[in-house]
Amino acid sequence: MAELLHFELVSPERLLFSGDVENVTIPGSEGEMTVFVRHAPLIATLKAGLLVIRKEGGAEDRVFVRGGFAEVNPQGLTVLAEEAVPLAEFDRAAFEQALKDAQEDVNDATDPEKKRKAQEHLDNLNQLESVLQRVA
Repeated sequence: MAELLHFELVSPERLLFSGDVENVTIPGSEGEMTVFVRHAPLIATLKAGLLVIRKEGGAEDRVFVRGGFAEVNPQGLTVLAEEAVPLAEFDRAAFEQALKDAQEDVNDATDPEKKRKAQEHLDNLNQLESVLQRVA
């Protein structure tokens, strides 16, 4: 039996995954990398992208992540993401409506601070859209 990597994925809302896996590919800000058991210790920042969890037997879970960091240590890999959306839970119709609403919020905002926050939200949704187009 092959050795497995202990992996945890945490977002501000919840623990999304905790278990032993074959490997995990993360969207590091310096480039995509795959972490296996016994990987050298490191800390990496994340960019918006797709995190791929490869479970024992080859099944994969794919999760959109934005921001945060990954830490590899002797106990395994921990990813703390500012935002994490499992693609299995993704609702395309709700996303399209959220994108439309966010654009309207930007267009309607008159206060500079409200406009900045609305634009930031729209930018985050556009990052997710970009990742989804690459994996579709």
